[in-house]
Amino acid sequence: MTASYAIDYETIFRHAPVGMCISVDRVIQACNDALSSMFGYGHGELDGKSFQVLYPTMDEFLRTGDRIIPVMNARGVYSDERIMRRAGGELFWCHVSGRALDAREPLGAGVWTFEDVSEKRPVTAELTPREREIAALLVEGKTSKVIARETDLSPRTVEMHRAKLMRKFSASTSSELVHKLVGVSR
Repeated sequence: MTASYAIDYETIFRHAPVGMCISVDRVIQACNDALSSMFGYGHGELDGKSFQVLYPTMDEFLRTGDRIIPVMNARGVYSDERIMRRAGGELFWCHVSGRALDAREPLGAGVWTFEDVSEKRPVTAELTPREREIAALLVEGKTSKVIARETDLSPRTVEMHRAKLMRKFSASTSSELVHKLVGVSR
């Protein structure tokens, strides 16, 4: 015997266990309670706000947007882990995934999900915006050459940032650095 009931998509969206939002041109049109709560905002406070309020700096917001476009153009979806900012200023690691509703407009209308992964991966060192960007790309398993290409930096500059990250996280190898960035003790 199966239960018969109407599917109320708005209720499902609002009570989903993962942070979700609908956006247009990187402006949140509607978000669920999980997203508002995760970022320290009240119900509806993020509606109409730019994603920029969720980033540690304006520069990181702009660079992430630039990084998303080619991936969305090629795959239609985007996913990464990055450091985000709660309403009170606390930084935390967040897994972000999104899909454009129209593949021809990668940052136009889209559906995005956010998952707080800070329990598995605490932010333990003071990082510059560029170091946060490099750390997020290292966690994705990207090489210095690939990171350099994606960030318009020279490979030598990326290596310099990697070395600073290694010092800040007391890592003696790149592998150890990535394990510390993802919160895995060795």
